[in-house]
Amino acid sequence: MSNQINLPRILQVGAKASDEIGNIIKGLNFENPIIITDKMMVKLGYTKNIQEILRKFQINCEVFDDTIPEPTVESIQRGVNKIKNGKYDSIIALGGGSPIDSAKAIGILGKYGGEMRDYKFPRIISEPGIPIIAIPTTAGTGSEVTRFTIISDEKTDEKMLCVGLAFMPIAALVDYELTLSVPQRTTADTGIDALTHAMEAYVSKKANPYSDSQAIEAMKLLAPNLRTVYYDGKNKKAREAMMLGATLAGIAFSNASVALVHGMSRPIGAFYHVPHGLSNAMLLPSVTKYSIPSAKERYADCARAMGVASFDDDNKVANEKLLIELEALNKELKVPTPQEFGIDKEDFMNKLETMAEQAIASGSPGNNPRVPTSEEIIDIYKTLW
Repeated sequence: MSNQINLPRILQVGAKASDEIGNIIKGLNFENPIIITDKMMVKLGYTKNIQEILRKFQINCEVFDDTIPEPTVESIQRGVNKIKNGKYDSIIALGGGSPIDSAKAIGILGKYGGEMRDYKFPRIISEPGIPIIAIPTTAGTGSEVTRFTIISDEKTDEKMLCVGLAFMPIAALVDYELTLSVPQRTTADTGIDALTHAMEAYVSKKANPYSDSQAIEAMKLLAPNLRTVYYDGKNKKAREAMMLGATLAGIAFSNASVALVHGMSRPIGAFYHVPHGLSNAMLLPSVTKYSIPSAKERYADCARAMGVASFDDDNKVANEKLLIELEALNKELKVPTPQEFGIDKEDFMNKLETMAEQAIASGSPGNNPRVPTSEEIIDIYKTLW
């Protein structure tokens, strides 16, 4: 049995990787790119730096900085309108997961039209949109190397998963120095998000030898360095490890899949506007505990790769240590419960059936080693309180 592996055409990794944007644009024969980003990237000067580099190559680059965290149909449409009013031959997606996900959606709708709902899973989108060069500024989503984007429909409170090679960037410039300014809360949430990607890719029913190798290496990089960057955001060695780990985790799940954590996480984000990485963190311990009986060896491998269990530990001991570590990580990195985040418990309980339905409809729970019923998903949601 063979497996198809999908990656960006160009992957530039390391310090100052983003400074290669001019060479990348020229090498790909693009002449009129637009930067899609958010206002924080403008404030930090990252957008201006990209523009200045491109000017040295006689390329003037416009900016659309109106993306928002957890992008919505409405926020995407503003970008689509901008694209349609110009003659852009490429998009530079600069920022965390939200600007990159926004750029992916804008690149498809800007070229083919229609509504975002037309492109959601289970439809697989293979036709190429406007080419994207992704420059991530957080170590978390891995969106720079994935064939996915997630957009919220504010009318139905649904996070729509969109899948296909259409959403794979043509190039990714992975520069860890851009993460040195990331705040502590975002560092924690994106770091646990990346760890979740690696773990879910490894235990997924769609895992393969290639994705396994990326996932294991990602866990080896992420787990030992997450606390370090949380307490010392200027630690370059740890930031570099986290950035590479997040990218490898992105490659892993893009070529395998995510599973139950992500399936259950999206409805929480859609209904209660919880950042994606944070809702993953809330769920990771409970979902892992539920799933271990169906993939004891795989989860034990995760514990060993993360350095929380030794190769002398049998699978039972390794998995016990894994659960202890995930709980401890959430506590130390101050991951809030839904109640601490400000979610009303009664409202949450009233939406359980709908959230379970949306989780299953996303397809992700079907990739889990232990495939849950709607009732089991509801029971897991209840453990968060």
